[in-house]
Amino acid sequence: MSSAATPQQQAKPASNPWLIAIAVMLATFMEVLDTSIASVALPHIAGSLSASNDEATWVLTSYLVANAIILPASTWFALRFGRKRFLIICITIFTISSFACGAATSLWMILAARAIQGAGGGALQPLSQAILLESFPPEKRGLAMAVFALGVVVAPVLGPTFGGWLTDTYSWRWAFYINIPIGVMAIFMILRYVQDPPYIQNAKPGRIDAIGLGLLALWLGALQIILDKGQEVDWFGAVWLRWATAILIITFIAFLFREWVHDKPLVNLRIFAHRNFTLGCILIALFGAVIYGMVTLLPLFYQELMGYTALNAGIAVSPRGLGAIIAMPVIGILTSKIDNRLMIAFGFALFGICSLWFGQVYLGIGPWTLIWAIILSGFGSGCVFVPLSTTTMAGLKNEEIGNASGLYNLLRNIGGSIGISIVNTIVSRHAQMHRSELVRSITDTSHNYQEQSAAIQHAMTMAGTGGNGSPLYSAGTRALGIVNGMVEQQARLWSYVDDFRYLAVVCFACVPIVFMLKKAVAKKGAVGAAH
Repeated sequence: MSSAATPQQQAKPASNPWLIAIAVMLATFMEVLDTSIASVALPHIAGSLSASNDEATWVLTSYLVANAIILPASTWFALRFGRKRFLIICITIFTISSFACGAATSLWMILAARAIQGAGGGALQPLSQAILLESFPPEKRGLAMAVFALGVVVAPVLGPTFGGWLTDTYSWRWAFYINIPIGVMAIFMILRYVQDPPYIQNAKPGRIDAIGLGLLALWLGALQIILDKGQEVDWFGAVWLRWATAILIITFIAFLFREWVHDKPLVNLRIFAHRNFTLGCILIALFGAVIYGMVTLLPLFYQELMGYTALNAGIAVSPRGLGAIIAMPVIGILTSKIDNRLMIAFGFALFGICSLWFGQVYLGIGPWTLIWAIILSGFGSGCVFVPLSTTTMAGLKNEEIGNASGLYNLLRNIGGSIGISIVNTIVSRHAQMHRSELVRSITDTSHNYQEQSAAIQHAMTMAGTGGNGSPLYSAGTRALGIVNGMVEQQARLWSYVDDFRYLAVVCFACVPIVFMLKKAVAKKGAVGAAH
């Protein structure tokens, strides 16, 4: 906690900072990859463990809840046990629980293992960022964060593709086993190259704010359950969801009050007094909603409306990673040379344009029709992530970075969860709305409907699909069913179009907020970037 640490002059790392960057990037890549790699394996997990698809979604939810709870608490644990030691403990927990997930023989076993895995993975990103930032001088932090962000930006794109390939080629269990060699390598490199700075070694954080941690767990758990199950139970039409919402509101307000008045809070909310940090958190939450919404929508569109397999859908959207890879070295060089606000605004605008581009989809597109929009969206995300982190964290002291990074990542994850829930709700609700609109235009007096229905009936009759009874009656019935299927498909298509356009509106709305940020000037002893 920043209140528990005394400012120290930035110490030069004992090892090559690029070796430190690789060590911490391995840990972060492993954690980020696992948030998405299991999603494509859910039907296989459900079938293997005799669970329904709805029950299998708790494999994702249990991980996200535990992950989110540990994120803001990571600073206290790092000061209490030492950042290097705590990071190794987290990687060890993550790696062992990954094996337990792969070896699970029942739904409850994998849920317990995923919760432990989420707890181990929650601190990996903020700890890795803090170590990386303090290992480089201010003038090189932008380039270092660009390299580090490759893992954060590319991993969610590779996750569905890699997870689909492992599941189809071997088994869903390998989506978890793959973490074991990565975790072992990360532990080896951190033991070899990472050291704690003086202010961590001399820190005296005191006792943990157990009440604050409990309140945090309650409101985050309630929020995730509401977001995960709200659409299934018609949101506030369900009594239990209204109770969950009441618990969310009460515990959230109590958490804010507790952290504000406590002498040694779990998270130091006073850091929001920094204007850039507050605005940066708002922007990353909004962008988290946009990018996670996009990552959810595109594969669903390819699978649901285009009939792609999970693997093929993952391959179709994978060029976004190429765009991010192209962006990172460019951003790393430019971040110390031009006003970062220009790059952030450009990134939001470019992502918004790509969202409008996606909003022009139709059912006749091929697998590579949207390739340039996908690549450019990856480039735009790179233009937002690193410069926004640089500007958000500029001016904060080294001893404030742990607390700030935990909150920053927490808000990004919350934004992502809300974004996923909203886009799924829009797809479902707008599909019903568009179906009603389309059905009103289909009448017996409609010339287009009569032509299409007659053509389908003729084709059915000529193909001999009448079977027993009247061929004409059977052909007419089947034609009506085909027309209904076409209406359902078109309604679903328009619901995706609506979603893509809403995401574009959010991106364009963020551009003026960007210029409310103060221009970031890197200075010695201040944090230059975080993601």
